[in-house]
Amino acid sequence: MIANDQQELVNLYRMENEAMVARDVATLNRILAPGMQLVHMTGYVQPKLEWIDQIQNGDMYYLSSTEDRIKDVQIDGNRASLVGQNRVRASVWGSAVATWPLQMRVEYEKDNGKWLIVRQEASTY
Repeated sequence: MIANDQQELVNLYRMENEAMVARDVATLNRILAPGMQLVHMTGYVQPKLEWIDQIQNGDMYYLSSTEDRIKDVQIDGNRASLVGQNRVRASVWGSAVATWPLQMRVEYEKDNGKWLIVRQEASTY
């Protein structure tokens, strides 16, 4: 069961990165918990709906996300986390397009047998 859970966590991380680039709001709404928070490198804590809105309107414009590695997958009952490292090409809040080595610490909770992303914290690697 743990191996299946580990694979599901990795799959959700990959789905989120694909959905960011594709601006696939339906997928993001499905895999992110209603109260999900994204902590940006600036320290700004952004709620799920604001982040999704900024993806839709182009304030957060993701052009590509290339995975380097996923590490530190940990599962403790109905809580889990992992660290993903991707090279993300994006324009954020009007900045010039650039590629960042983006590390995300992703936290999950299992709700009714389904894993959801509940918190993410961005840094670089």
